[in-house]
Amino acid sequence: MPRIPIVMPQLGESIAEATIIRFNVSVGDVVEVDQEIIEVETNKATMGVTTLCGGVLKEILAEEGVSYAVGSVLGTVEATEEEIERTGVSTVREGVSEAVETQEKAGGDDEEANLHFKTEDGGYFEPKDVSPTVQGLPVPAGKSGAHYISPRMRARMNELGLRAADISAIPGSGGGGRVTVEDLEGFLEYITDWPASAASPMRLAVADAMRRSTTRPLATVGHPLVMDKLLDHRRVQNPKPGLTLYVLRAFAIALSESPSSAGYLIGEKIVHPKSFDIGCAVQVDNGVMVPVIREVDTKTVSELNSEYSELVDQARNRRLPEGSLKGGIATVTNFGTFGLTWGTPIPLPNETLILGISAGVKRPVWSDQVNAFVPATEAELALTFDHRVIDGGDAGRLLSRVAELLGNPESL
Repeated sequence: MPRIPIVMPQLGESIAEATIIRFNVSVGDVVEVDQEIIEVETNKATMGVTTLCGGVLKEILAEEGVSYAVGSVLGTVEATEEEIERTGVSTVREGVSEAVETQEKAGGDDEEANLHFKTEDGGYFEPKDVSPTVQGLPVPAGKSGAHYISPRMRARMNELGLRAADISAIPGSGGGGRVTVEDLEGFLEYITDWPASAASPMRLAVADAMRRSTTRPLATVGHPLVMDKLLDHRRVQNPKPGLTLYVLRAFAIALSESPSSAGYLIGEKIVHPKSFDIGCAVQVDNGVMVPVIREVDTKTVSELNSEYSELVDQARNRRLPEGSLKGGIATVTNFGTFGLTWGTPIPLPNETLILGISAGVKRPVWSDQVNAFVPATEAELALTFDHRVIDGGDAGRLLSRVAELLGNPESL
């Protein structure tokens, strides 16, 4: 009977590969169309790979713990002609059959057995091994290092998967303090016996995003927030909304009143957002995920509560639905949950703004009503922004508006 490929799908924008976590079926098992048979991990979430048609799992061509590029054939399903016609899928072409034979001869423990396949004009062929898309060594940042990188040095860095920031800790012996290949090799030799651990795909993805984010001129402004009214309002709600949700809502309203603040600088134009979709940063193992809540400015806090809670739970379990990590125009992060009283968050590369809120602290705050200092719970709002798009004055006015809205939580 004909065989149908199980192909590594495109699991999200800019995702080029995924790592096999586990197989939910074994060779010889009967599978159904759209059955989730393989669990994979990208740098953003854990997802499933499904079958294109029903049949019998004939082969598994992938290994657990190994990364495979989009388009790689992970296995094959043997199906009847009727099932193929019903589902409208095509069979594995001759090129795959030959590659499968090569893999079977090589054996499971040989490096050559770890074959990758990709689509090309409807067929499947064996390309070169796929390397991780993001690489790097745990080299600490420092003040010394290279301003100019020679072609020879650049080539060696490319071999090691290093970026310019990764060599900033290395004192250079070349002209003008330039780091030479010899300096790099000596540093690598120096740290050979240092304790080290493998960085997770998510950790590497966060590192890559932050590298790209900091290529822009970023600045941060702060504003105090007296939280007593907000805490009193939250206390009588059922269910109680998270504090982050109040900040999300106030941020979206303020941005809807000043949409250019969340714009993108593209050439000589600032492109304004079509809708006010705000991400919320969620701490997970080895990194951060930022699910996006759509049209936050059009929904009240109570209307957003269940959607927000569900997305946060899905993010912590790394089971976010497809598309939930895309399209945000700004992010809110509550670093106060870690007891921090101040921070300078960094926006994602595709966003102009990120708003953070610190932990609340009891402080004496002046009251015009009683003409004296009174105890109050006060937090700090911190807004980091792309200085190419907005200036400090506009950022300050935006942040003041957010604080004003949070001071009247019944309006949210």
